[in-house]
Amino acid sequence: MAIPASGSTDDPLLQPHSGDAREPFPVTEPGRALALADFSPPSASAGERLIRFAYRMGLSGSVLSAPFRRPARPHLLATVESPLPGDRVAGMALRSGHFLVYGVKAPIAQIDFSSAAKLTPPFERVVHGFSWLRDIEAAGTRQQSAATAERVLGAWLDANPGPGKGAAWRVGNAGHRALAWIVHAPLIMSNSESALCGRVLEALEATARWLDRNTGKAGDRLEELAAWCAITAAGLLLPQGKPRRLYGEAGLARVLGDLVGNDGGVLSRSPLDQMEAIGLLIDLTACYRAAGLDTPDILDTMLQLLVPPLLALTHGEGGLGNWQGCGAISAARVNALVDAAQVRTRPLRDARQWGYQRAVAGKTILQFDAAPPPLARHARHGCASTLSFEMSHLGQRIVVNCGGAAFAGGQVPVRIEQGLRASAAHSTLVLGDANSTAVLINGRLGSGVNEVEVERRTLDTDNGVTATRIEASHDGYVPRFGLIHRRLLMLRDDGLELRGADLLVPGTQKGKRGKVPFAIRFHLGPEVDASLWENGRGAGLALPDGSYWQFLAENETLELEESIWIDGDGKPHPVQQLVVQGLVSRGGGSFSWLLKKAG
Repeated sequence: MAIPASGSTDDPLLQPHSGDAREPFPVTEPGRALALADFSPPSASAGERLIRFAYRMGLSGSVLSAPFRRPARPHLLATVESPLPGDRVAGMALRSGHFLVYGVKAPIAQIDFSSAAKLTPPFERVVHGFSWLRDIEAAGTRQQSAATAERVLGAWLDANPGPGKGAAWRVGNAGHRALAWIVHAPLIMSNSESALCGRVLEALEATARWLDRNTGKAGDRLEELAAWCAITAAGLLLPQGKPRRLYGEAGLARVLGDLVGNDGGVLSRSPLDQMEAIGLLIDLTACYRAAGLDTPDILDTMLQLLVPPLLALTHGEGGLGNWQGCGAISAARVNALVDAAQVRTRPLRDARQWGYQRAVAGKTILQFDAAPPPLARHARHGCASTLSFEMSHLGQRIVVNCGGAAFAGGQVPVRIEQGLRASAAHSTLVLGDANSTAVLINGRLGSGVNEVEVERRTLDTDNGVTATRIEASHDGYVPRFGLIHRRLLMLRDDGLELRGADLLVPGTQKGKRGKVPFAIRFHLGPEVDASLWENGRGAGLALPDGSYWQFLAENETLELEESIWIDGDGKPHPVQQLVVQGLVSRGGGSFSWLLKKAG
């Protein structure tokens, strides 16, 4: 049922054009896929394997490390220097007495630090995961920031005297918290003789013991990764920690094998989760350096594999596209993360298993979601985004997705979180106001798209047309409407023209009667000023740099509606969207459109 993708000019998407601009720097891909050896813990002797087994069975690290000595008092063996910077603006807000989370300020004095407190998800992660430590450390010298950090930490310890239940003891929050305490210890334990320092060390050891026993209760693999990183870091930098380190390294290898696909993309398909995984591994690598031990090969390998897929979702200015709940994370944050990872690579062009296709032509970048949504067990902010796309030119976003579901609870209202994950919040075709995959509460997804077929070709024709053509189809609407959605995108080699076609073809042998409403949505980037033509078949798009693009819908009427776009700081921006809508026969139909630069 695939539509032919030959180089013939009979193809309806191919039209002659002048010029033959070429991409000056072709995108390259990593040279190999993952092998089983990539997910193996560091080699261990027979004795070390026995120690690891005994620790897993419940013997304490002190008994296994020094059976004839008293257990050592908790203290840190070295100081960690993480290359990953924090958010200086959020740190300055903390020094001024406020948490700043995705643009929302909350006075420290009014925060309930107890585990039972009802905080929005973003505030919960910051308060109980202690990500704010990195921010406040970026906001000044340790002498300037230590007093505030110790005050907040003391309030948290008062509200959470020991392991328990609730938000503070979700595995992911506990893992992030323990790792943050280790990495930023000089900030929160500036006076080794103070009572607070002793309390922190005791709480750190108690949290590490709790994680030893409870990592298996993690809500997802990314939470589990945070836990195993914290366990391993505690084993590296707390006394008599070798058994815990050996145990942690084995768990780390297992979870990375379950978290990451063959092309290096995390299975939640979220660039925000991809960044979190990279950040955890960067901090753990810094812990190995502080302990004076060689970094295990698995950490170096995983960082090399995780970065190229992330870069595949960057636009020309370096910021991320809005995919799977992510907002448009800024180029500064992406670059800081990649620099800290010390990985030098190019974007992955065809991240087929992760599910994204990237095409670069001239100064234009196209990103295309050509895969089913993440499985329910992997999804954090799962979106019904199959066959949606984003496009930018000279770093200006022309077609986007709304994004930002992961930021709900900041400036993004929680009540619209599910709406931001819906198919209609993405630049794709929607049938009957239904999602291609069911969008459920708590970031989960239900039934819908099971299979996506994708084909990618570079076309050269006799009349001088050269283009990247990507064709994909999904079955998400077959159960309800009996129709398969197939989308063809063809980006001309100079990047000045994108031709598209959305086709609906019967997906069952037994046809259905009647018609069904459809809408093809093209959410426009911030500062794109759209105006409809008088005939209703096209629109002009004025970009911030003064350039002018045209959108044409073949044989269909365009409408201009309001939309929303979420930036990387979680701030909603009002934008516009072009909508092609009408009724289509259940026997199928096709809709062609064109987006081209006109001046």
